[in-house]
Amino acid sequence: MTSRVNRRALLTAAPAAALPVALAAPALAQSNPEVRWRLTSSFPRSTDILFGTAEAVAKRVGELTEGKFRITAFPGGEIAPALSALDAVQSGSIECAHTASYYYIGKDPALAFFTAVPFGLNARQNTAWLRYGGGQELMNEMMRDYNAIAFPCGDTGAQMGGWFRREIRTVDDIKGLKFRITGLAGQVFQRLGATPSVVPASDIYSSLERGTIDAAEFVGPHDDEKLGFARVAPNYYAPGFWEPGARLHFIANQRAYDALPANYKAAIAVATAEADAEMVAKYDVANPLALRRLVASGAQLRFWSRPILEAAWRANNEVLDELAGKNERFKKILESHRRFRDDVYTWHRVSENSFDNFAFTASQTVR
Repeated sequence: MTSRVNRRALLTAAPAAALPVALAAPALAQSNPEVRWRLTSSFPRSTDILFGTAEAVAKRVGELTEGKFRITAFPGGEIAPALSALDAVQSGSIECAHTASYYYIGKDPALAFFTAVPFGLNARQNTAWLRYGGGQELMNEMMRDYNAIAFPCGDTGAQMGGWFRREIRTVDDIKGLKFRITGLAGQVFQRLGATPSVVPASDIYSSLERGTIDAAEFVGPHDDEKLGFARVAPNYYAPGFWEPGARLHFIANQRAYDALPANYKAAIAVATAEADAEMVAKYDVANPLALRRLVASGAQLRFWSRPILEAAWRANNEVLDELAGKNERFKKILESHRRFRDDVYTWHRVSENSFDNFAFTASQTVR
């Protein structure tokens, strides 16, 4: 049996069939509007992983929205001061930023928790606290005060303890030290006798060279090598106990974010989550190679003495407890953070630490 197609009927029906598509096109365009945002980073262009993360987020958002939502990333100082990124986002003069919340502890010391506090959480532990321990909810409660919303967007992993013009053998050697250091660690070192200061990454080298500061910490071998610190302060200390993991955030102006269609908001969530995982992976590849080059070129790798670490541990607890006594929000976040830290430390002492203590040594000694 055969059926005949009525050519005239088919041609007549075609415009009617196409009508829903034609009608849908304006609606589709409306739901996927052209959006242009500017992003200010707190980091110089030369820090390819740090600033590169902002660029990667911008590129990924564009890909996920077929180029309709475009974010242009600018290095620190180009469209806003490096350490005023949150202020620019809060005011709405810039739509978003890639920065570290502990740069803004002058606004509220509780902001330190979402990047790092001394003797706190490593990168993996911090991810767990933020995602499943209530940490990110606590951060966005705070961000509402600054007309902003935050998304975790990269972790450096455990950082180094900085570059020093002279050796630091005892707690007494810290007294009078002019130290570029960020977050609550500055208050810890102040209790140990140092004079802390916050200097943008782009100005650290010149400050060391001129003697404005005696020591500086930034991130780790990969970035530190690029910025040339070994040439002016050869003593390279480990570990950066105040940054066992330093989490960065993509921070968006709340009003600008609320105006986005749902799929653009989803693109931000996807792009930042991908970048969050990528950063520490990149550092774990780059840092060992950079450390070898730094040591080969004359950097003196040194480690904090146990008495210094113990003094810093006690000073840190004093700082945290005093701040909690004066700031209810700080107290609330500290309780959440400490509870999670103590639980995860117990587990990692059994699992991770027992393995690391043997395997890291055995790889060099057991044959």
